[in-house]
Amino acid sequence: MAKIIPNLSVDCVIFGFDFNQLNVLLVERKLDDEKTGKSLIDDWTLTGYHIFEDENFDTAAARILKGLSGLDNIYLEQFYAFSRLDRVNSPNDKLWLDHQSEGFSERIFTVGYFSLIDNTTVSISHNDRNVKWFPITDLPELGFDHKEILEKALEKLRAKLRSEPIGFELLPEKFTVSQLQRLYEVILGTKFDRRNFRKKVLQMKYVIPLDEKQKGVKHKPAQLFIFSKEVYEKTKTERFDFSI
Repeated sequence: MAKIIPNLSVDCVIFGFDFNQLNVLLVERKLDDEKTGKSLIDDWTLTGYHIFEDENFDTAAARILKGLSGLDNIYLEQFYAFSRLDRVNSPNDKLWLDHQSEGFSERIFTVGYFSLIDNTTVSISHNDRNVKWFPITDLPELGFDHKEILEKALEKLRAKLRSEPIGFELLPEKFTVSQLQRLYEVILGTKFDRRNFRKKVLQMKYVIPLDEKQKGVKHKPAQLFIFSKEVYEKTKTERFDFSI
């Protein structure tokens, strides 16, 4: 079995959307005193791990995501490298690393990735730790420098959302214009005029209307659409911009 590289890791910021708010997947970091049972550490972290000697950063990040979701081909993008001298130097971080037996270094460099998942349909689990979706507007205490990593990932996501159609990765295959608008509003922290937004979406050749409407909803069923990556690749020289 390949050995880990003690001072190199990846941390994955896994974003999900539930039609109402943008969420991030966190892993509980809990440590109790073996003798007294007293809680020593009780906070949350992003999901990540060290890379193995036979991996590069991309394959390590894909391995971590597959282990959590069982899925391949999830949207995954490297966005930044974190190398601050004191990034694992807090008392809790040192205590946590001291209780691990994997032989981690005291100085760890990590490469950040963000991933986009429709968290209404994808089941997430961790072998031996609790995982949970949290709204990005209501986060618990985060360990290590993961607050900084999350903020950097959000900055990158917001920038790309205006210029590339990556937001569709957070939606189910079939969606409504209202759901798409809500997605952009919660991520960008703004409000769009409903008619202008719809007009802009309907001008996009790669957002294809279906002869199908929502089912099982209490309000008037809305028309459903799909995003065609194939059509987008053929027409992506056209301007993509949600600056209204």
